[in-house]
Amino acid sequence: MSISKYSDSLPPPNFKEHVDPEDIDPDAEFGGLAARKELERKLLRKLDLRMSILVLIYILNYVDRNNAGAARSRGLVADLHLTDQQFATLLSILYVGYIIMQIPSNMFLNLTGKPSLYLPACMAVWGMMSALTGITTNFTGAVLTRFFLGFVEAAFFPGALFLISKWYKRTEIGFRTAILYCGNIISNAFGALLASGILGGMNNVLGHAAWRWLFYLEGSLTIFVAICAIFILPDFPSTTKWLSDDERRLALRRMEEDAGVGDQKETEQGGLAHGLYLAVTDWTVWWFAMAVNAIVVSLSFNAYFPTLSATLGYNPTVSLLLVAPPFVFAVIVTFCLCRHSDYKQERFYHIIGSWIVGIIGFIVAISTMNTAARYVSLFLMAQTYAGLVVMLAWMNNSFPRPPSKRAVCVAIINGFSQLGNVAGSYIWPLSWGPTYRYSYSICIAGSGTAIIMAWVFKQHLISLNKKLEREEQEKGIKEKGFRYLL
Repeated sequence: MSISKYSDSLPPPNFKEHVDPEDIDPDAEFGGLAARKELERKLLRKLDLRMSILVLIYILNYVDRNNAGAARSRGLVADLHLTDQQFATLLSILYVGYIIMQIPSNMFLNLTGKPSLYLPACMAVWGMMSALTGITTNFTGAVLTRFFLGFVEAAFFPGALFLISKWYKRTEIGFRTAILYCGNIISNAFGALLASGILGGMNNVLGHAAWRWLFYLEGSLTIFVAICAIFILPDFPSTTKWLSDDERRLALRRMEEDAGVGDQKETEQGGLAHGLYLAVTDWTVWWFAMAVNAIVVSLSFNAYFPTLSATLGYNPTVSLLLVAPPFVFAVIVTFCLCRHSDYKQERFYHIIGSWIVGIIGFIVAISTMNTAARYVSLFLMAQTYAGLVVMLAWMNNSFPRPPSKRAVCVAIINGFSQLGNVAGSYIWPLSWGPTYRYSYSICIAGSGTAIIMAWVFKQHLISLNKKLEREEQEKGIKEKGFRYLL
C-alpha cells in the first residue's frame, strides 16, 4: 500500500493559502484578455449601430424646432399677422417648456431605465405638436403649439447624453457625443434643403400654403421614425434584453473600470432625491451651466441662419440652399476635433480653439458687407459647434458618479443653457440687419465669457486631481486611479 508523500494535514509546498489579487486574471470570466477584447469589439459595434438612430432623432428634433425660421419669409409671418416681437416670442416660448422639463425628465429616465420606450414616446408627441403648428391661424395658437413642442422635446437631448454615458468610457464618449451632436449640426443643412424643396414646390397644394405643408410633412416623418426607434434603441446595461449574459457583465465591468466604481447601485445612497440634492448643491454644476449658456447665446445665429444667408443678396430658394455648406463643414470639423480630443484625452484647448475661430468669424461679419467674406464668416461661425460638443463630452467626464446625480447634472446644464436660446431669440431683429453688427457683438461677448469660465473650471479640476493624487500617496496606493480630464 502506497503512502502519500505529504501528510493529509499539510498542504503541498506550492500551495498558497492566500492568493494575491494580481495572480487572478480579471478577464477569466470572459475567457481571457484576447476573448474579452473580441467580445468588447462586438459589443461596441452592436451598440454603435443601434445608437446611430439617435443622430436621426436629433436631426428631426432640430428640424421640428427650427422650421419656423425657414417658414418666416414664406408666408408664416404674413398669414398669422406676426410682428417682429411676436415672431421672436414664437421662437423663445419653445425653450420655456424645454427648460421646465429637463430635470424631471432625466430623473424619470434614470428611475425607469427604459429609454427605448420613453424617448420614442416623447418623440411621437413632439412630431404631433409640430404637425399641429401647420393648422394654426393666429399668434395664440402658434405659441401654444410651440410651448408644448418644447415641453416634450426636452426629454431627448439630456436623455440621449445620459444614455451614452451609461454605455461608453471616457476615452470613447467624446467621439460618440460628437456623432450625436452632428445630428444637430446636420439638421441645419438637411432642414434647409428639405424646407427649400417643400416651400418651393408645395404652395397651394390641396389649398394649403407651403409653410403649412412644411409642418405637416416634417411632423409626420418624426412620428414614423419614433415608431421605428422603439425597436432599435438600447436601454441601460442592466435592463437591455437583447444582450447576452457575457455582454451584460462586460458592459457593467467597463463602467466600473472606467471610474473605479460601478455605475449602478454601488454609488447610490439615499435614493433618487439624493442625486437631485447632490447636483443642485454642487456649485461647479451651475458654473458649467452658465459657461454653456454663454456659448449658446453666441450660437443663437443658428435659428436665424436662413435670414443671415439672405443678406448675401440671393433669392429665397438659393439663400436656403446656401445654408447647407457651412454646416457640412461644421460636421467635419466636429468629428476631427472630438476624435483628436479623445485621442489626446484633453478638453480645454480643443474647446477654446474652436470658439476663438468662431469669434474671428463674427469679427469678419461685422467688418464687411463683401459677399464672399461674409459667406466665409458663416463657415467660421458654424464650426463653433465643434467646441460646444467637446464641452458636452467634458460635462460627462466631470460629473461621473453617482448616476442619479449625473442624470440631474446633464439636465441642469442642458436646461439652464437653453436660457441662452431664449435670450438669443431677441438679438436678431430685422431692424439690426442687414449688417447685424450689434447681434454679432453680443455673440463675441458670449464666446469670450464662455472661454474665461471654461478656464476657471479647468483650474478647479486641476486642484481636484492634485487632491486625488495626495490621497493616493497618503494611502500608499501606487497605481494611478481616477483623474478628471482637463
